[in-house]
Amino acid sequence: MSTDWPTGVDLIELDQVDSTMAEAARRAPSLTSPTWIRADAQSAGRGRSGRSWGHPTGNLAATLVFKPHCSAQQGAQRSFLAANALFDALSAFVPASKLALKWPNDVLLSRGKVAGILLEASGGAQLNWLSIGIGVNLAHAPVIEDAAFGPTAVALHLDTQVEAPTPMTFLNILAAKYASQEALLATKGFDHIRALWLSRAARLGEVITARTSRDTITGTFRDVDAEGNLVLETPKGRETVTAADVYF
Repeated sequence: MSTDWPTGVDLIELDQVDSTMAEAARRAPSLTSPTWIRADAQSAGRGRSGRSWGHPTGNLAATLVFKPHCSAQQGAQRSFLAANALFDALSAFVPASKLALKWPNDVLLSRGKVAGILLEASGGAQLNWLSIGIGVNLAHAPVIEDAAFGPTAVALHLDTQVEAPTPMTFLNILAAKYASQEALLATKGFDHIRALWLSRAARLGEVITARTSRDTITGTFRDVDAEGNLVLETPKGRETVTAADVYF
């Protein structure tokens, strides 16, 4: 933990775990402070929609778990805070011009997926706790066949004589950047977070395809609304998408 580590935030480091998200769920009820959980190895890492998430040695697997004292909708907005924080942290190692944020929960590096975000929560209208899981390909890009966005890694975009940051080095930066996003949310509101995310969004103003569990919708990516939903301009008019996989 560096001197830049955010005040009032705890850190738990583990050699191995099934997943940092599962560990966060187990520990959440007894935690008294926001806590990052980082593991050197995961045996059952997972991403969105139950997909597996590979974790080669040298990559980051971490989860921030905390009690946000907010509604479920406000909790879901934290995905955009995490994406902005990831963009800022990655910019310390690769040019920001090579990075883009892909709705709803990915970060692209030169069009390859370098990081993903997963949210899980407990509670009803008001959340008891929220977990933000983050995986970043720092040293290695997992091999995933037929991926719509092939994985890439930070190391692949560095000069040959430069090593990729260690997971803890990266987490020190990421934790500080995320704390800054929470401060912005508290002082300026979600509209500010949303505007920053849109300024970094992949394919804004271009035609994309969103595949939901029931439909495939193709249209021009116009906006992300105040609830964090994708807004597409289609031949039938504007359509709002709450959850989908996006393809370019």
